[in-house]
Amino acid sequence: FGELHAAVPGLPLASSRVLPGIVLRRDFAAYCPADGELRALLVTEPLRPALTAPGVEFVVDSEGQYRASLRWISKRTEAIMKHLQSNNVKLLLSSVKQEEVVIYYAKLYGVSVVECLSSEEMALISEITGVSPYSPFGDNMDREITETAVVTFCQPLLLVSRRCVHIGFTSVCAFQPHCLILCGPVDGVNEQHAAALQEAFTMLQQLFKTVD
Repeated sequence: FGELHAAVPGLPLASSRVLPGIVLRRDFAAYCPADGELRALLVTEPLRPALTAPGVEFVVDSEGQYRASLRWISKRTEAIMKHLQSNNVKLLLSSVKQEEVVIYYAKLYGVSVVECLSSEEMALISEITGVSPYSPFGDNMDREITETAVVTFCQPLLLVSRRCVHIGFTSVCAFQPHCLILCGPVDGVNEQHAAALQEAFTMLQQLFKTVD
């Protein structure tokens, strides 16, 4: 329930509504509008490649080596984004904050980015779509990316002064997610209404629970 409702103070209760899909309470790190059905990818690690493996020391002896290292990182990041574009990936959902170089190439290749998703949000999206997070490092860049989710729409949503992300997924299970936009004059009233609704849903779950 925590990931399927958004509380919006400063509006009358009558402004509350139910929206299809899910609402992520953060703004796009990069937004590239795309029409029609698109592909989304979940990631749990930075896409900017590291110069060394964990526990390995990397020594730079000169300014030239340092600049060459930065060029390698930039080219590798661009190659990853090109690979996403060639596999029709238009949306990147990340549980970590991505580096500026990733955002730069995402905008260049038409990939929208939403970052810093919680573990609960990532788990919910995985449950809806049936896909697991993708790890690009060590992969063959010619390999087709199969860990993609089908997205029916992806757009900004303004809730009073807060910019959010509104996404519709094609569900692989019977669960069709909808998000409750719960409005009220102040946070305290919203919290009371949210708690009451959650208890009501819990009661309905118990009422309609299958009995052997």
